[in-house]
Parts: sequence; C-alpha cells; structure tokens
Amino acid sequence: MSGPVINVTPLIDVLLVLLIIFMCVAPLKPTSFHARIPTEPRPVRNIRDNPKALAVIIRPNRSLVLNNEQNLGTTEDSDKLVERLKAVFAQRVANGDVSESFAEAPDRPFTDKAERTVFIKAPKTLDYGSVARVVDAVKLAGAFPISLQIDKLD
Repeated sequence: MSGPVINVTPLIDVLLVLLIIFMCVAPLKPTSFHARIPTEPRPVRNIRDNPKALAVIIRPNRSLVLNNEQNLGTTEDSDKLVERLKAVFAQRVANGDVSESFAEAPDRPFTDKAERTVFIKAPKTLDYGSVARVVDAVKLAGAFPISLQIDKLD
C-alpha cells in the first residue's frame, strides 16, 4: 500500500501561465528612473526677526541666555530660566497675544492661545544630557512647541 500521490500536472500548467504573463509584462516596466535634483538655495533678503520669537541659547560654558537676557542659570540649574519663561507666557496671556500658527493645534496642552514657541540652540560639542535638561526646563515653564535650532551641519 503506497501513500497518496500528488498530481503535479496542474501545478506545472499554472507555472507556465505565470511565466507567460511575466514574459509579456516585463517589457512594459519602466527602464529609467527620473529624479528631480533640488536647485541651489537662493539667498533670501529682507528677513525680519519675529519679535515674539523666544530662543534659549546654551553657551559653551553651559550658561543659559533667553534672547539677549544673560544670567538665567546653567544647564544644571535652570530655575531662573523657568521663572523668566513663565513670566513671559503669563504676560502674553494677560495681553491676549495669540499664536498665529499653533493656537488651534489639536495636541496643544493649554486652553489659552498665547504664543509659547521656544527655540533651543546649543553648541554641537555639548552633551545630550545637558540639552535634554534644558528641554525639560523649557517644557516645565509651559512652552509649546519646543524646537531645536540648527544652523550648520558641518
């Protein structure tokens, strides 16, 4: 008594049909790939700084600067920076200073519509932990969104 025998004739028929289909379709595939290469960036003139922009700059000595305000602590002790940012945000809420871009953001953690965007700029030589502590401090102050500013990637 022998085991079941599989009839492979229908499988070979299916294989041949697939082979014929692929042979007919193969000449139709694209033979070249066209890529659009970006152009050289044009210099933009007459750019005015946004007066509402808040930039936290971490100096190489780990001191913190908010726009042009010095002596706002260090990466290890950012309490002065947090208090100053809270004061700025409170003043913006009191003045009704509305954010043009993020006021209606669905994930906005605040009910007010005040401008709370903060950019953080740090030297490339600074360790990740120091920058992360500053990001946490800015978030604690009530900033939304928080962006890292990158000037050059040399």
